[in-house]
Amino acid sequence: MHELLYPKTYVPAVEDIKIDWLREKGFKGVLFDLDNTIIRRDSYQFTQEVLLYIEELRSQGFAVGLVSNSRTRRVRIIAGQLDLPAVERAGKPLLSAFRRGMEMLGTKPEETVLVGDQIFTDVLGGNLAGLHTILVKPLPGKDFVGTRLITRPLERLVLARLSKYKGLSYGKLD
Repeated sequence: MHELLYPKTYVPAVEDIKIDWLREKGFKGVLFDLDNTIIRRDSYQFTQEVLLYIEELRSQGFAVGLVSNSRTRRVRIIAGQLDLPAVERAGKPLLSAFRRGMEMLGTKPEETVLVGDQIFTDVLGGNLAGLHTILVKPLPGKDFVGTRLITRPLERLVLARLSKYKGLSYGKLD
């Protein structure tokens, strides 16, 4: 069961995921978590690096979408800025969220990457759905109160175990 909490890949930031690597692995679609993965939870502004990265993914033929537990209005506004399909109020880690995301992209689990900043929603759900999970370091800014007080401390325990027993560290692309 604990293997379900382990990401397949672990990188510092979204833009550190090499597009050539995605292609070589046979991936066709990328689902991104929203808050603190590609945009700060307390913002509606993307960094230039994230905007360029997502545009480059799309220009190279990857299907790209969002899967977020955030409220509908926020997700729709942000998805609209990028002209991306989105699953809002997704209920991650429930499988239905990831199935809807793959349906939007027209991809199968083995062709799809899930990129997120949280182990207990993004990584767990993506692994349960059979996706290649990529964990990124959370962007700075506010976390949801439950995330800050409960989830992040638990994640630190999982990450310490990963580092100690699996040798997994930021920057490792399997």
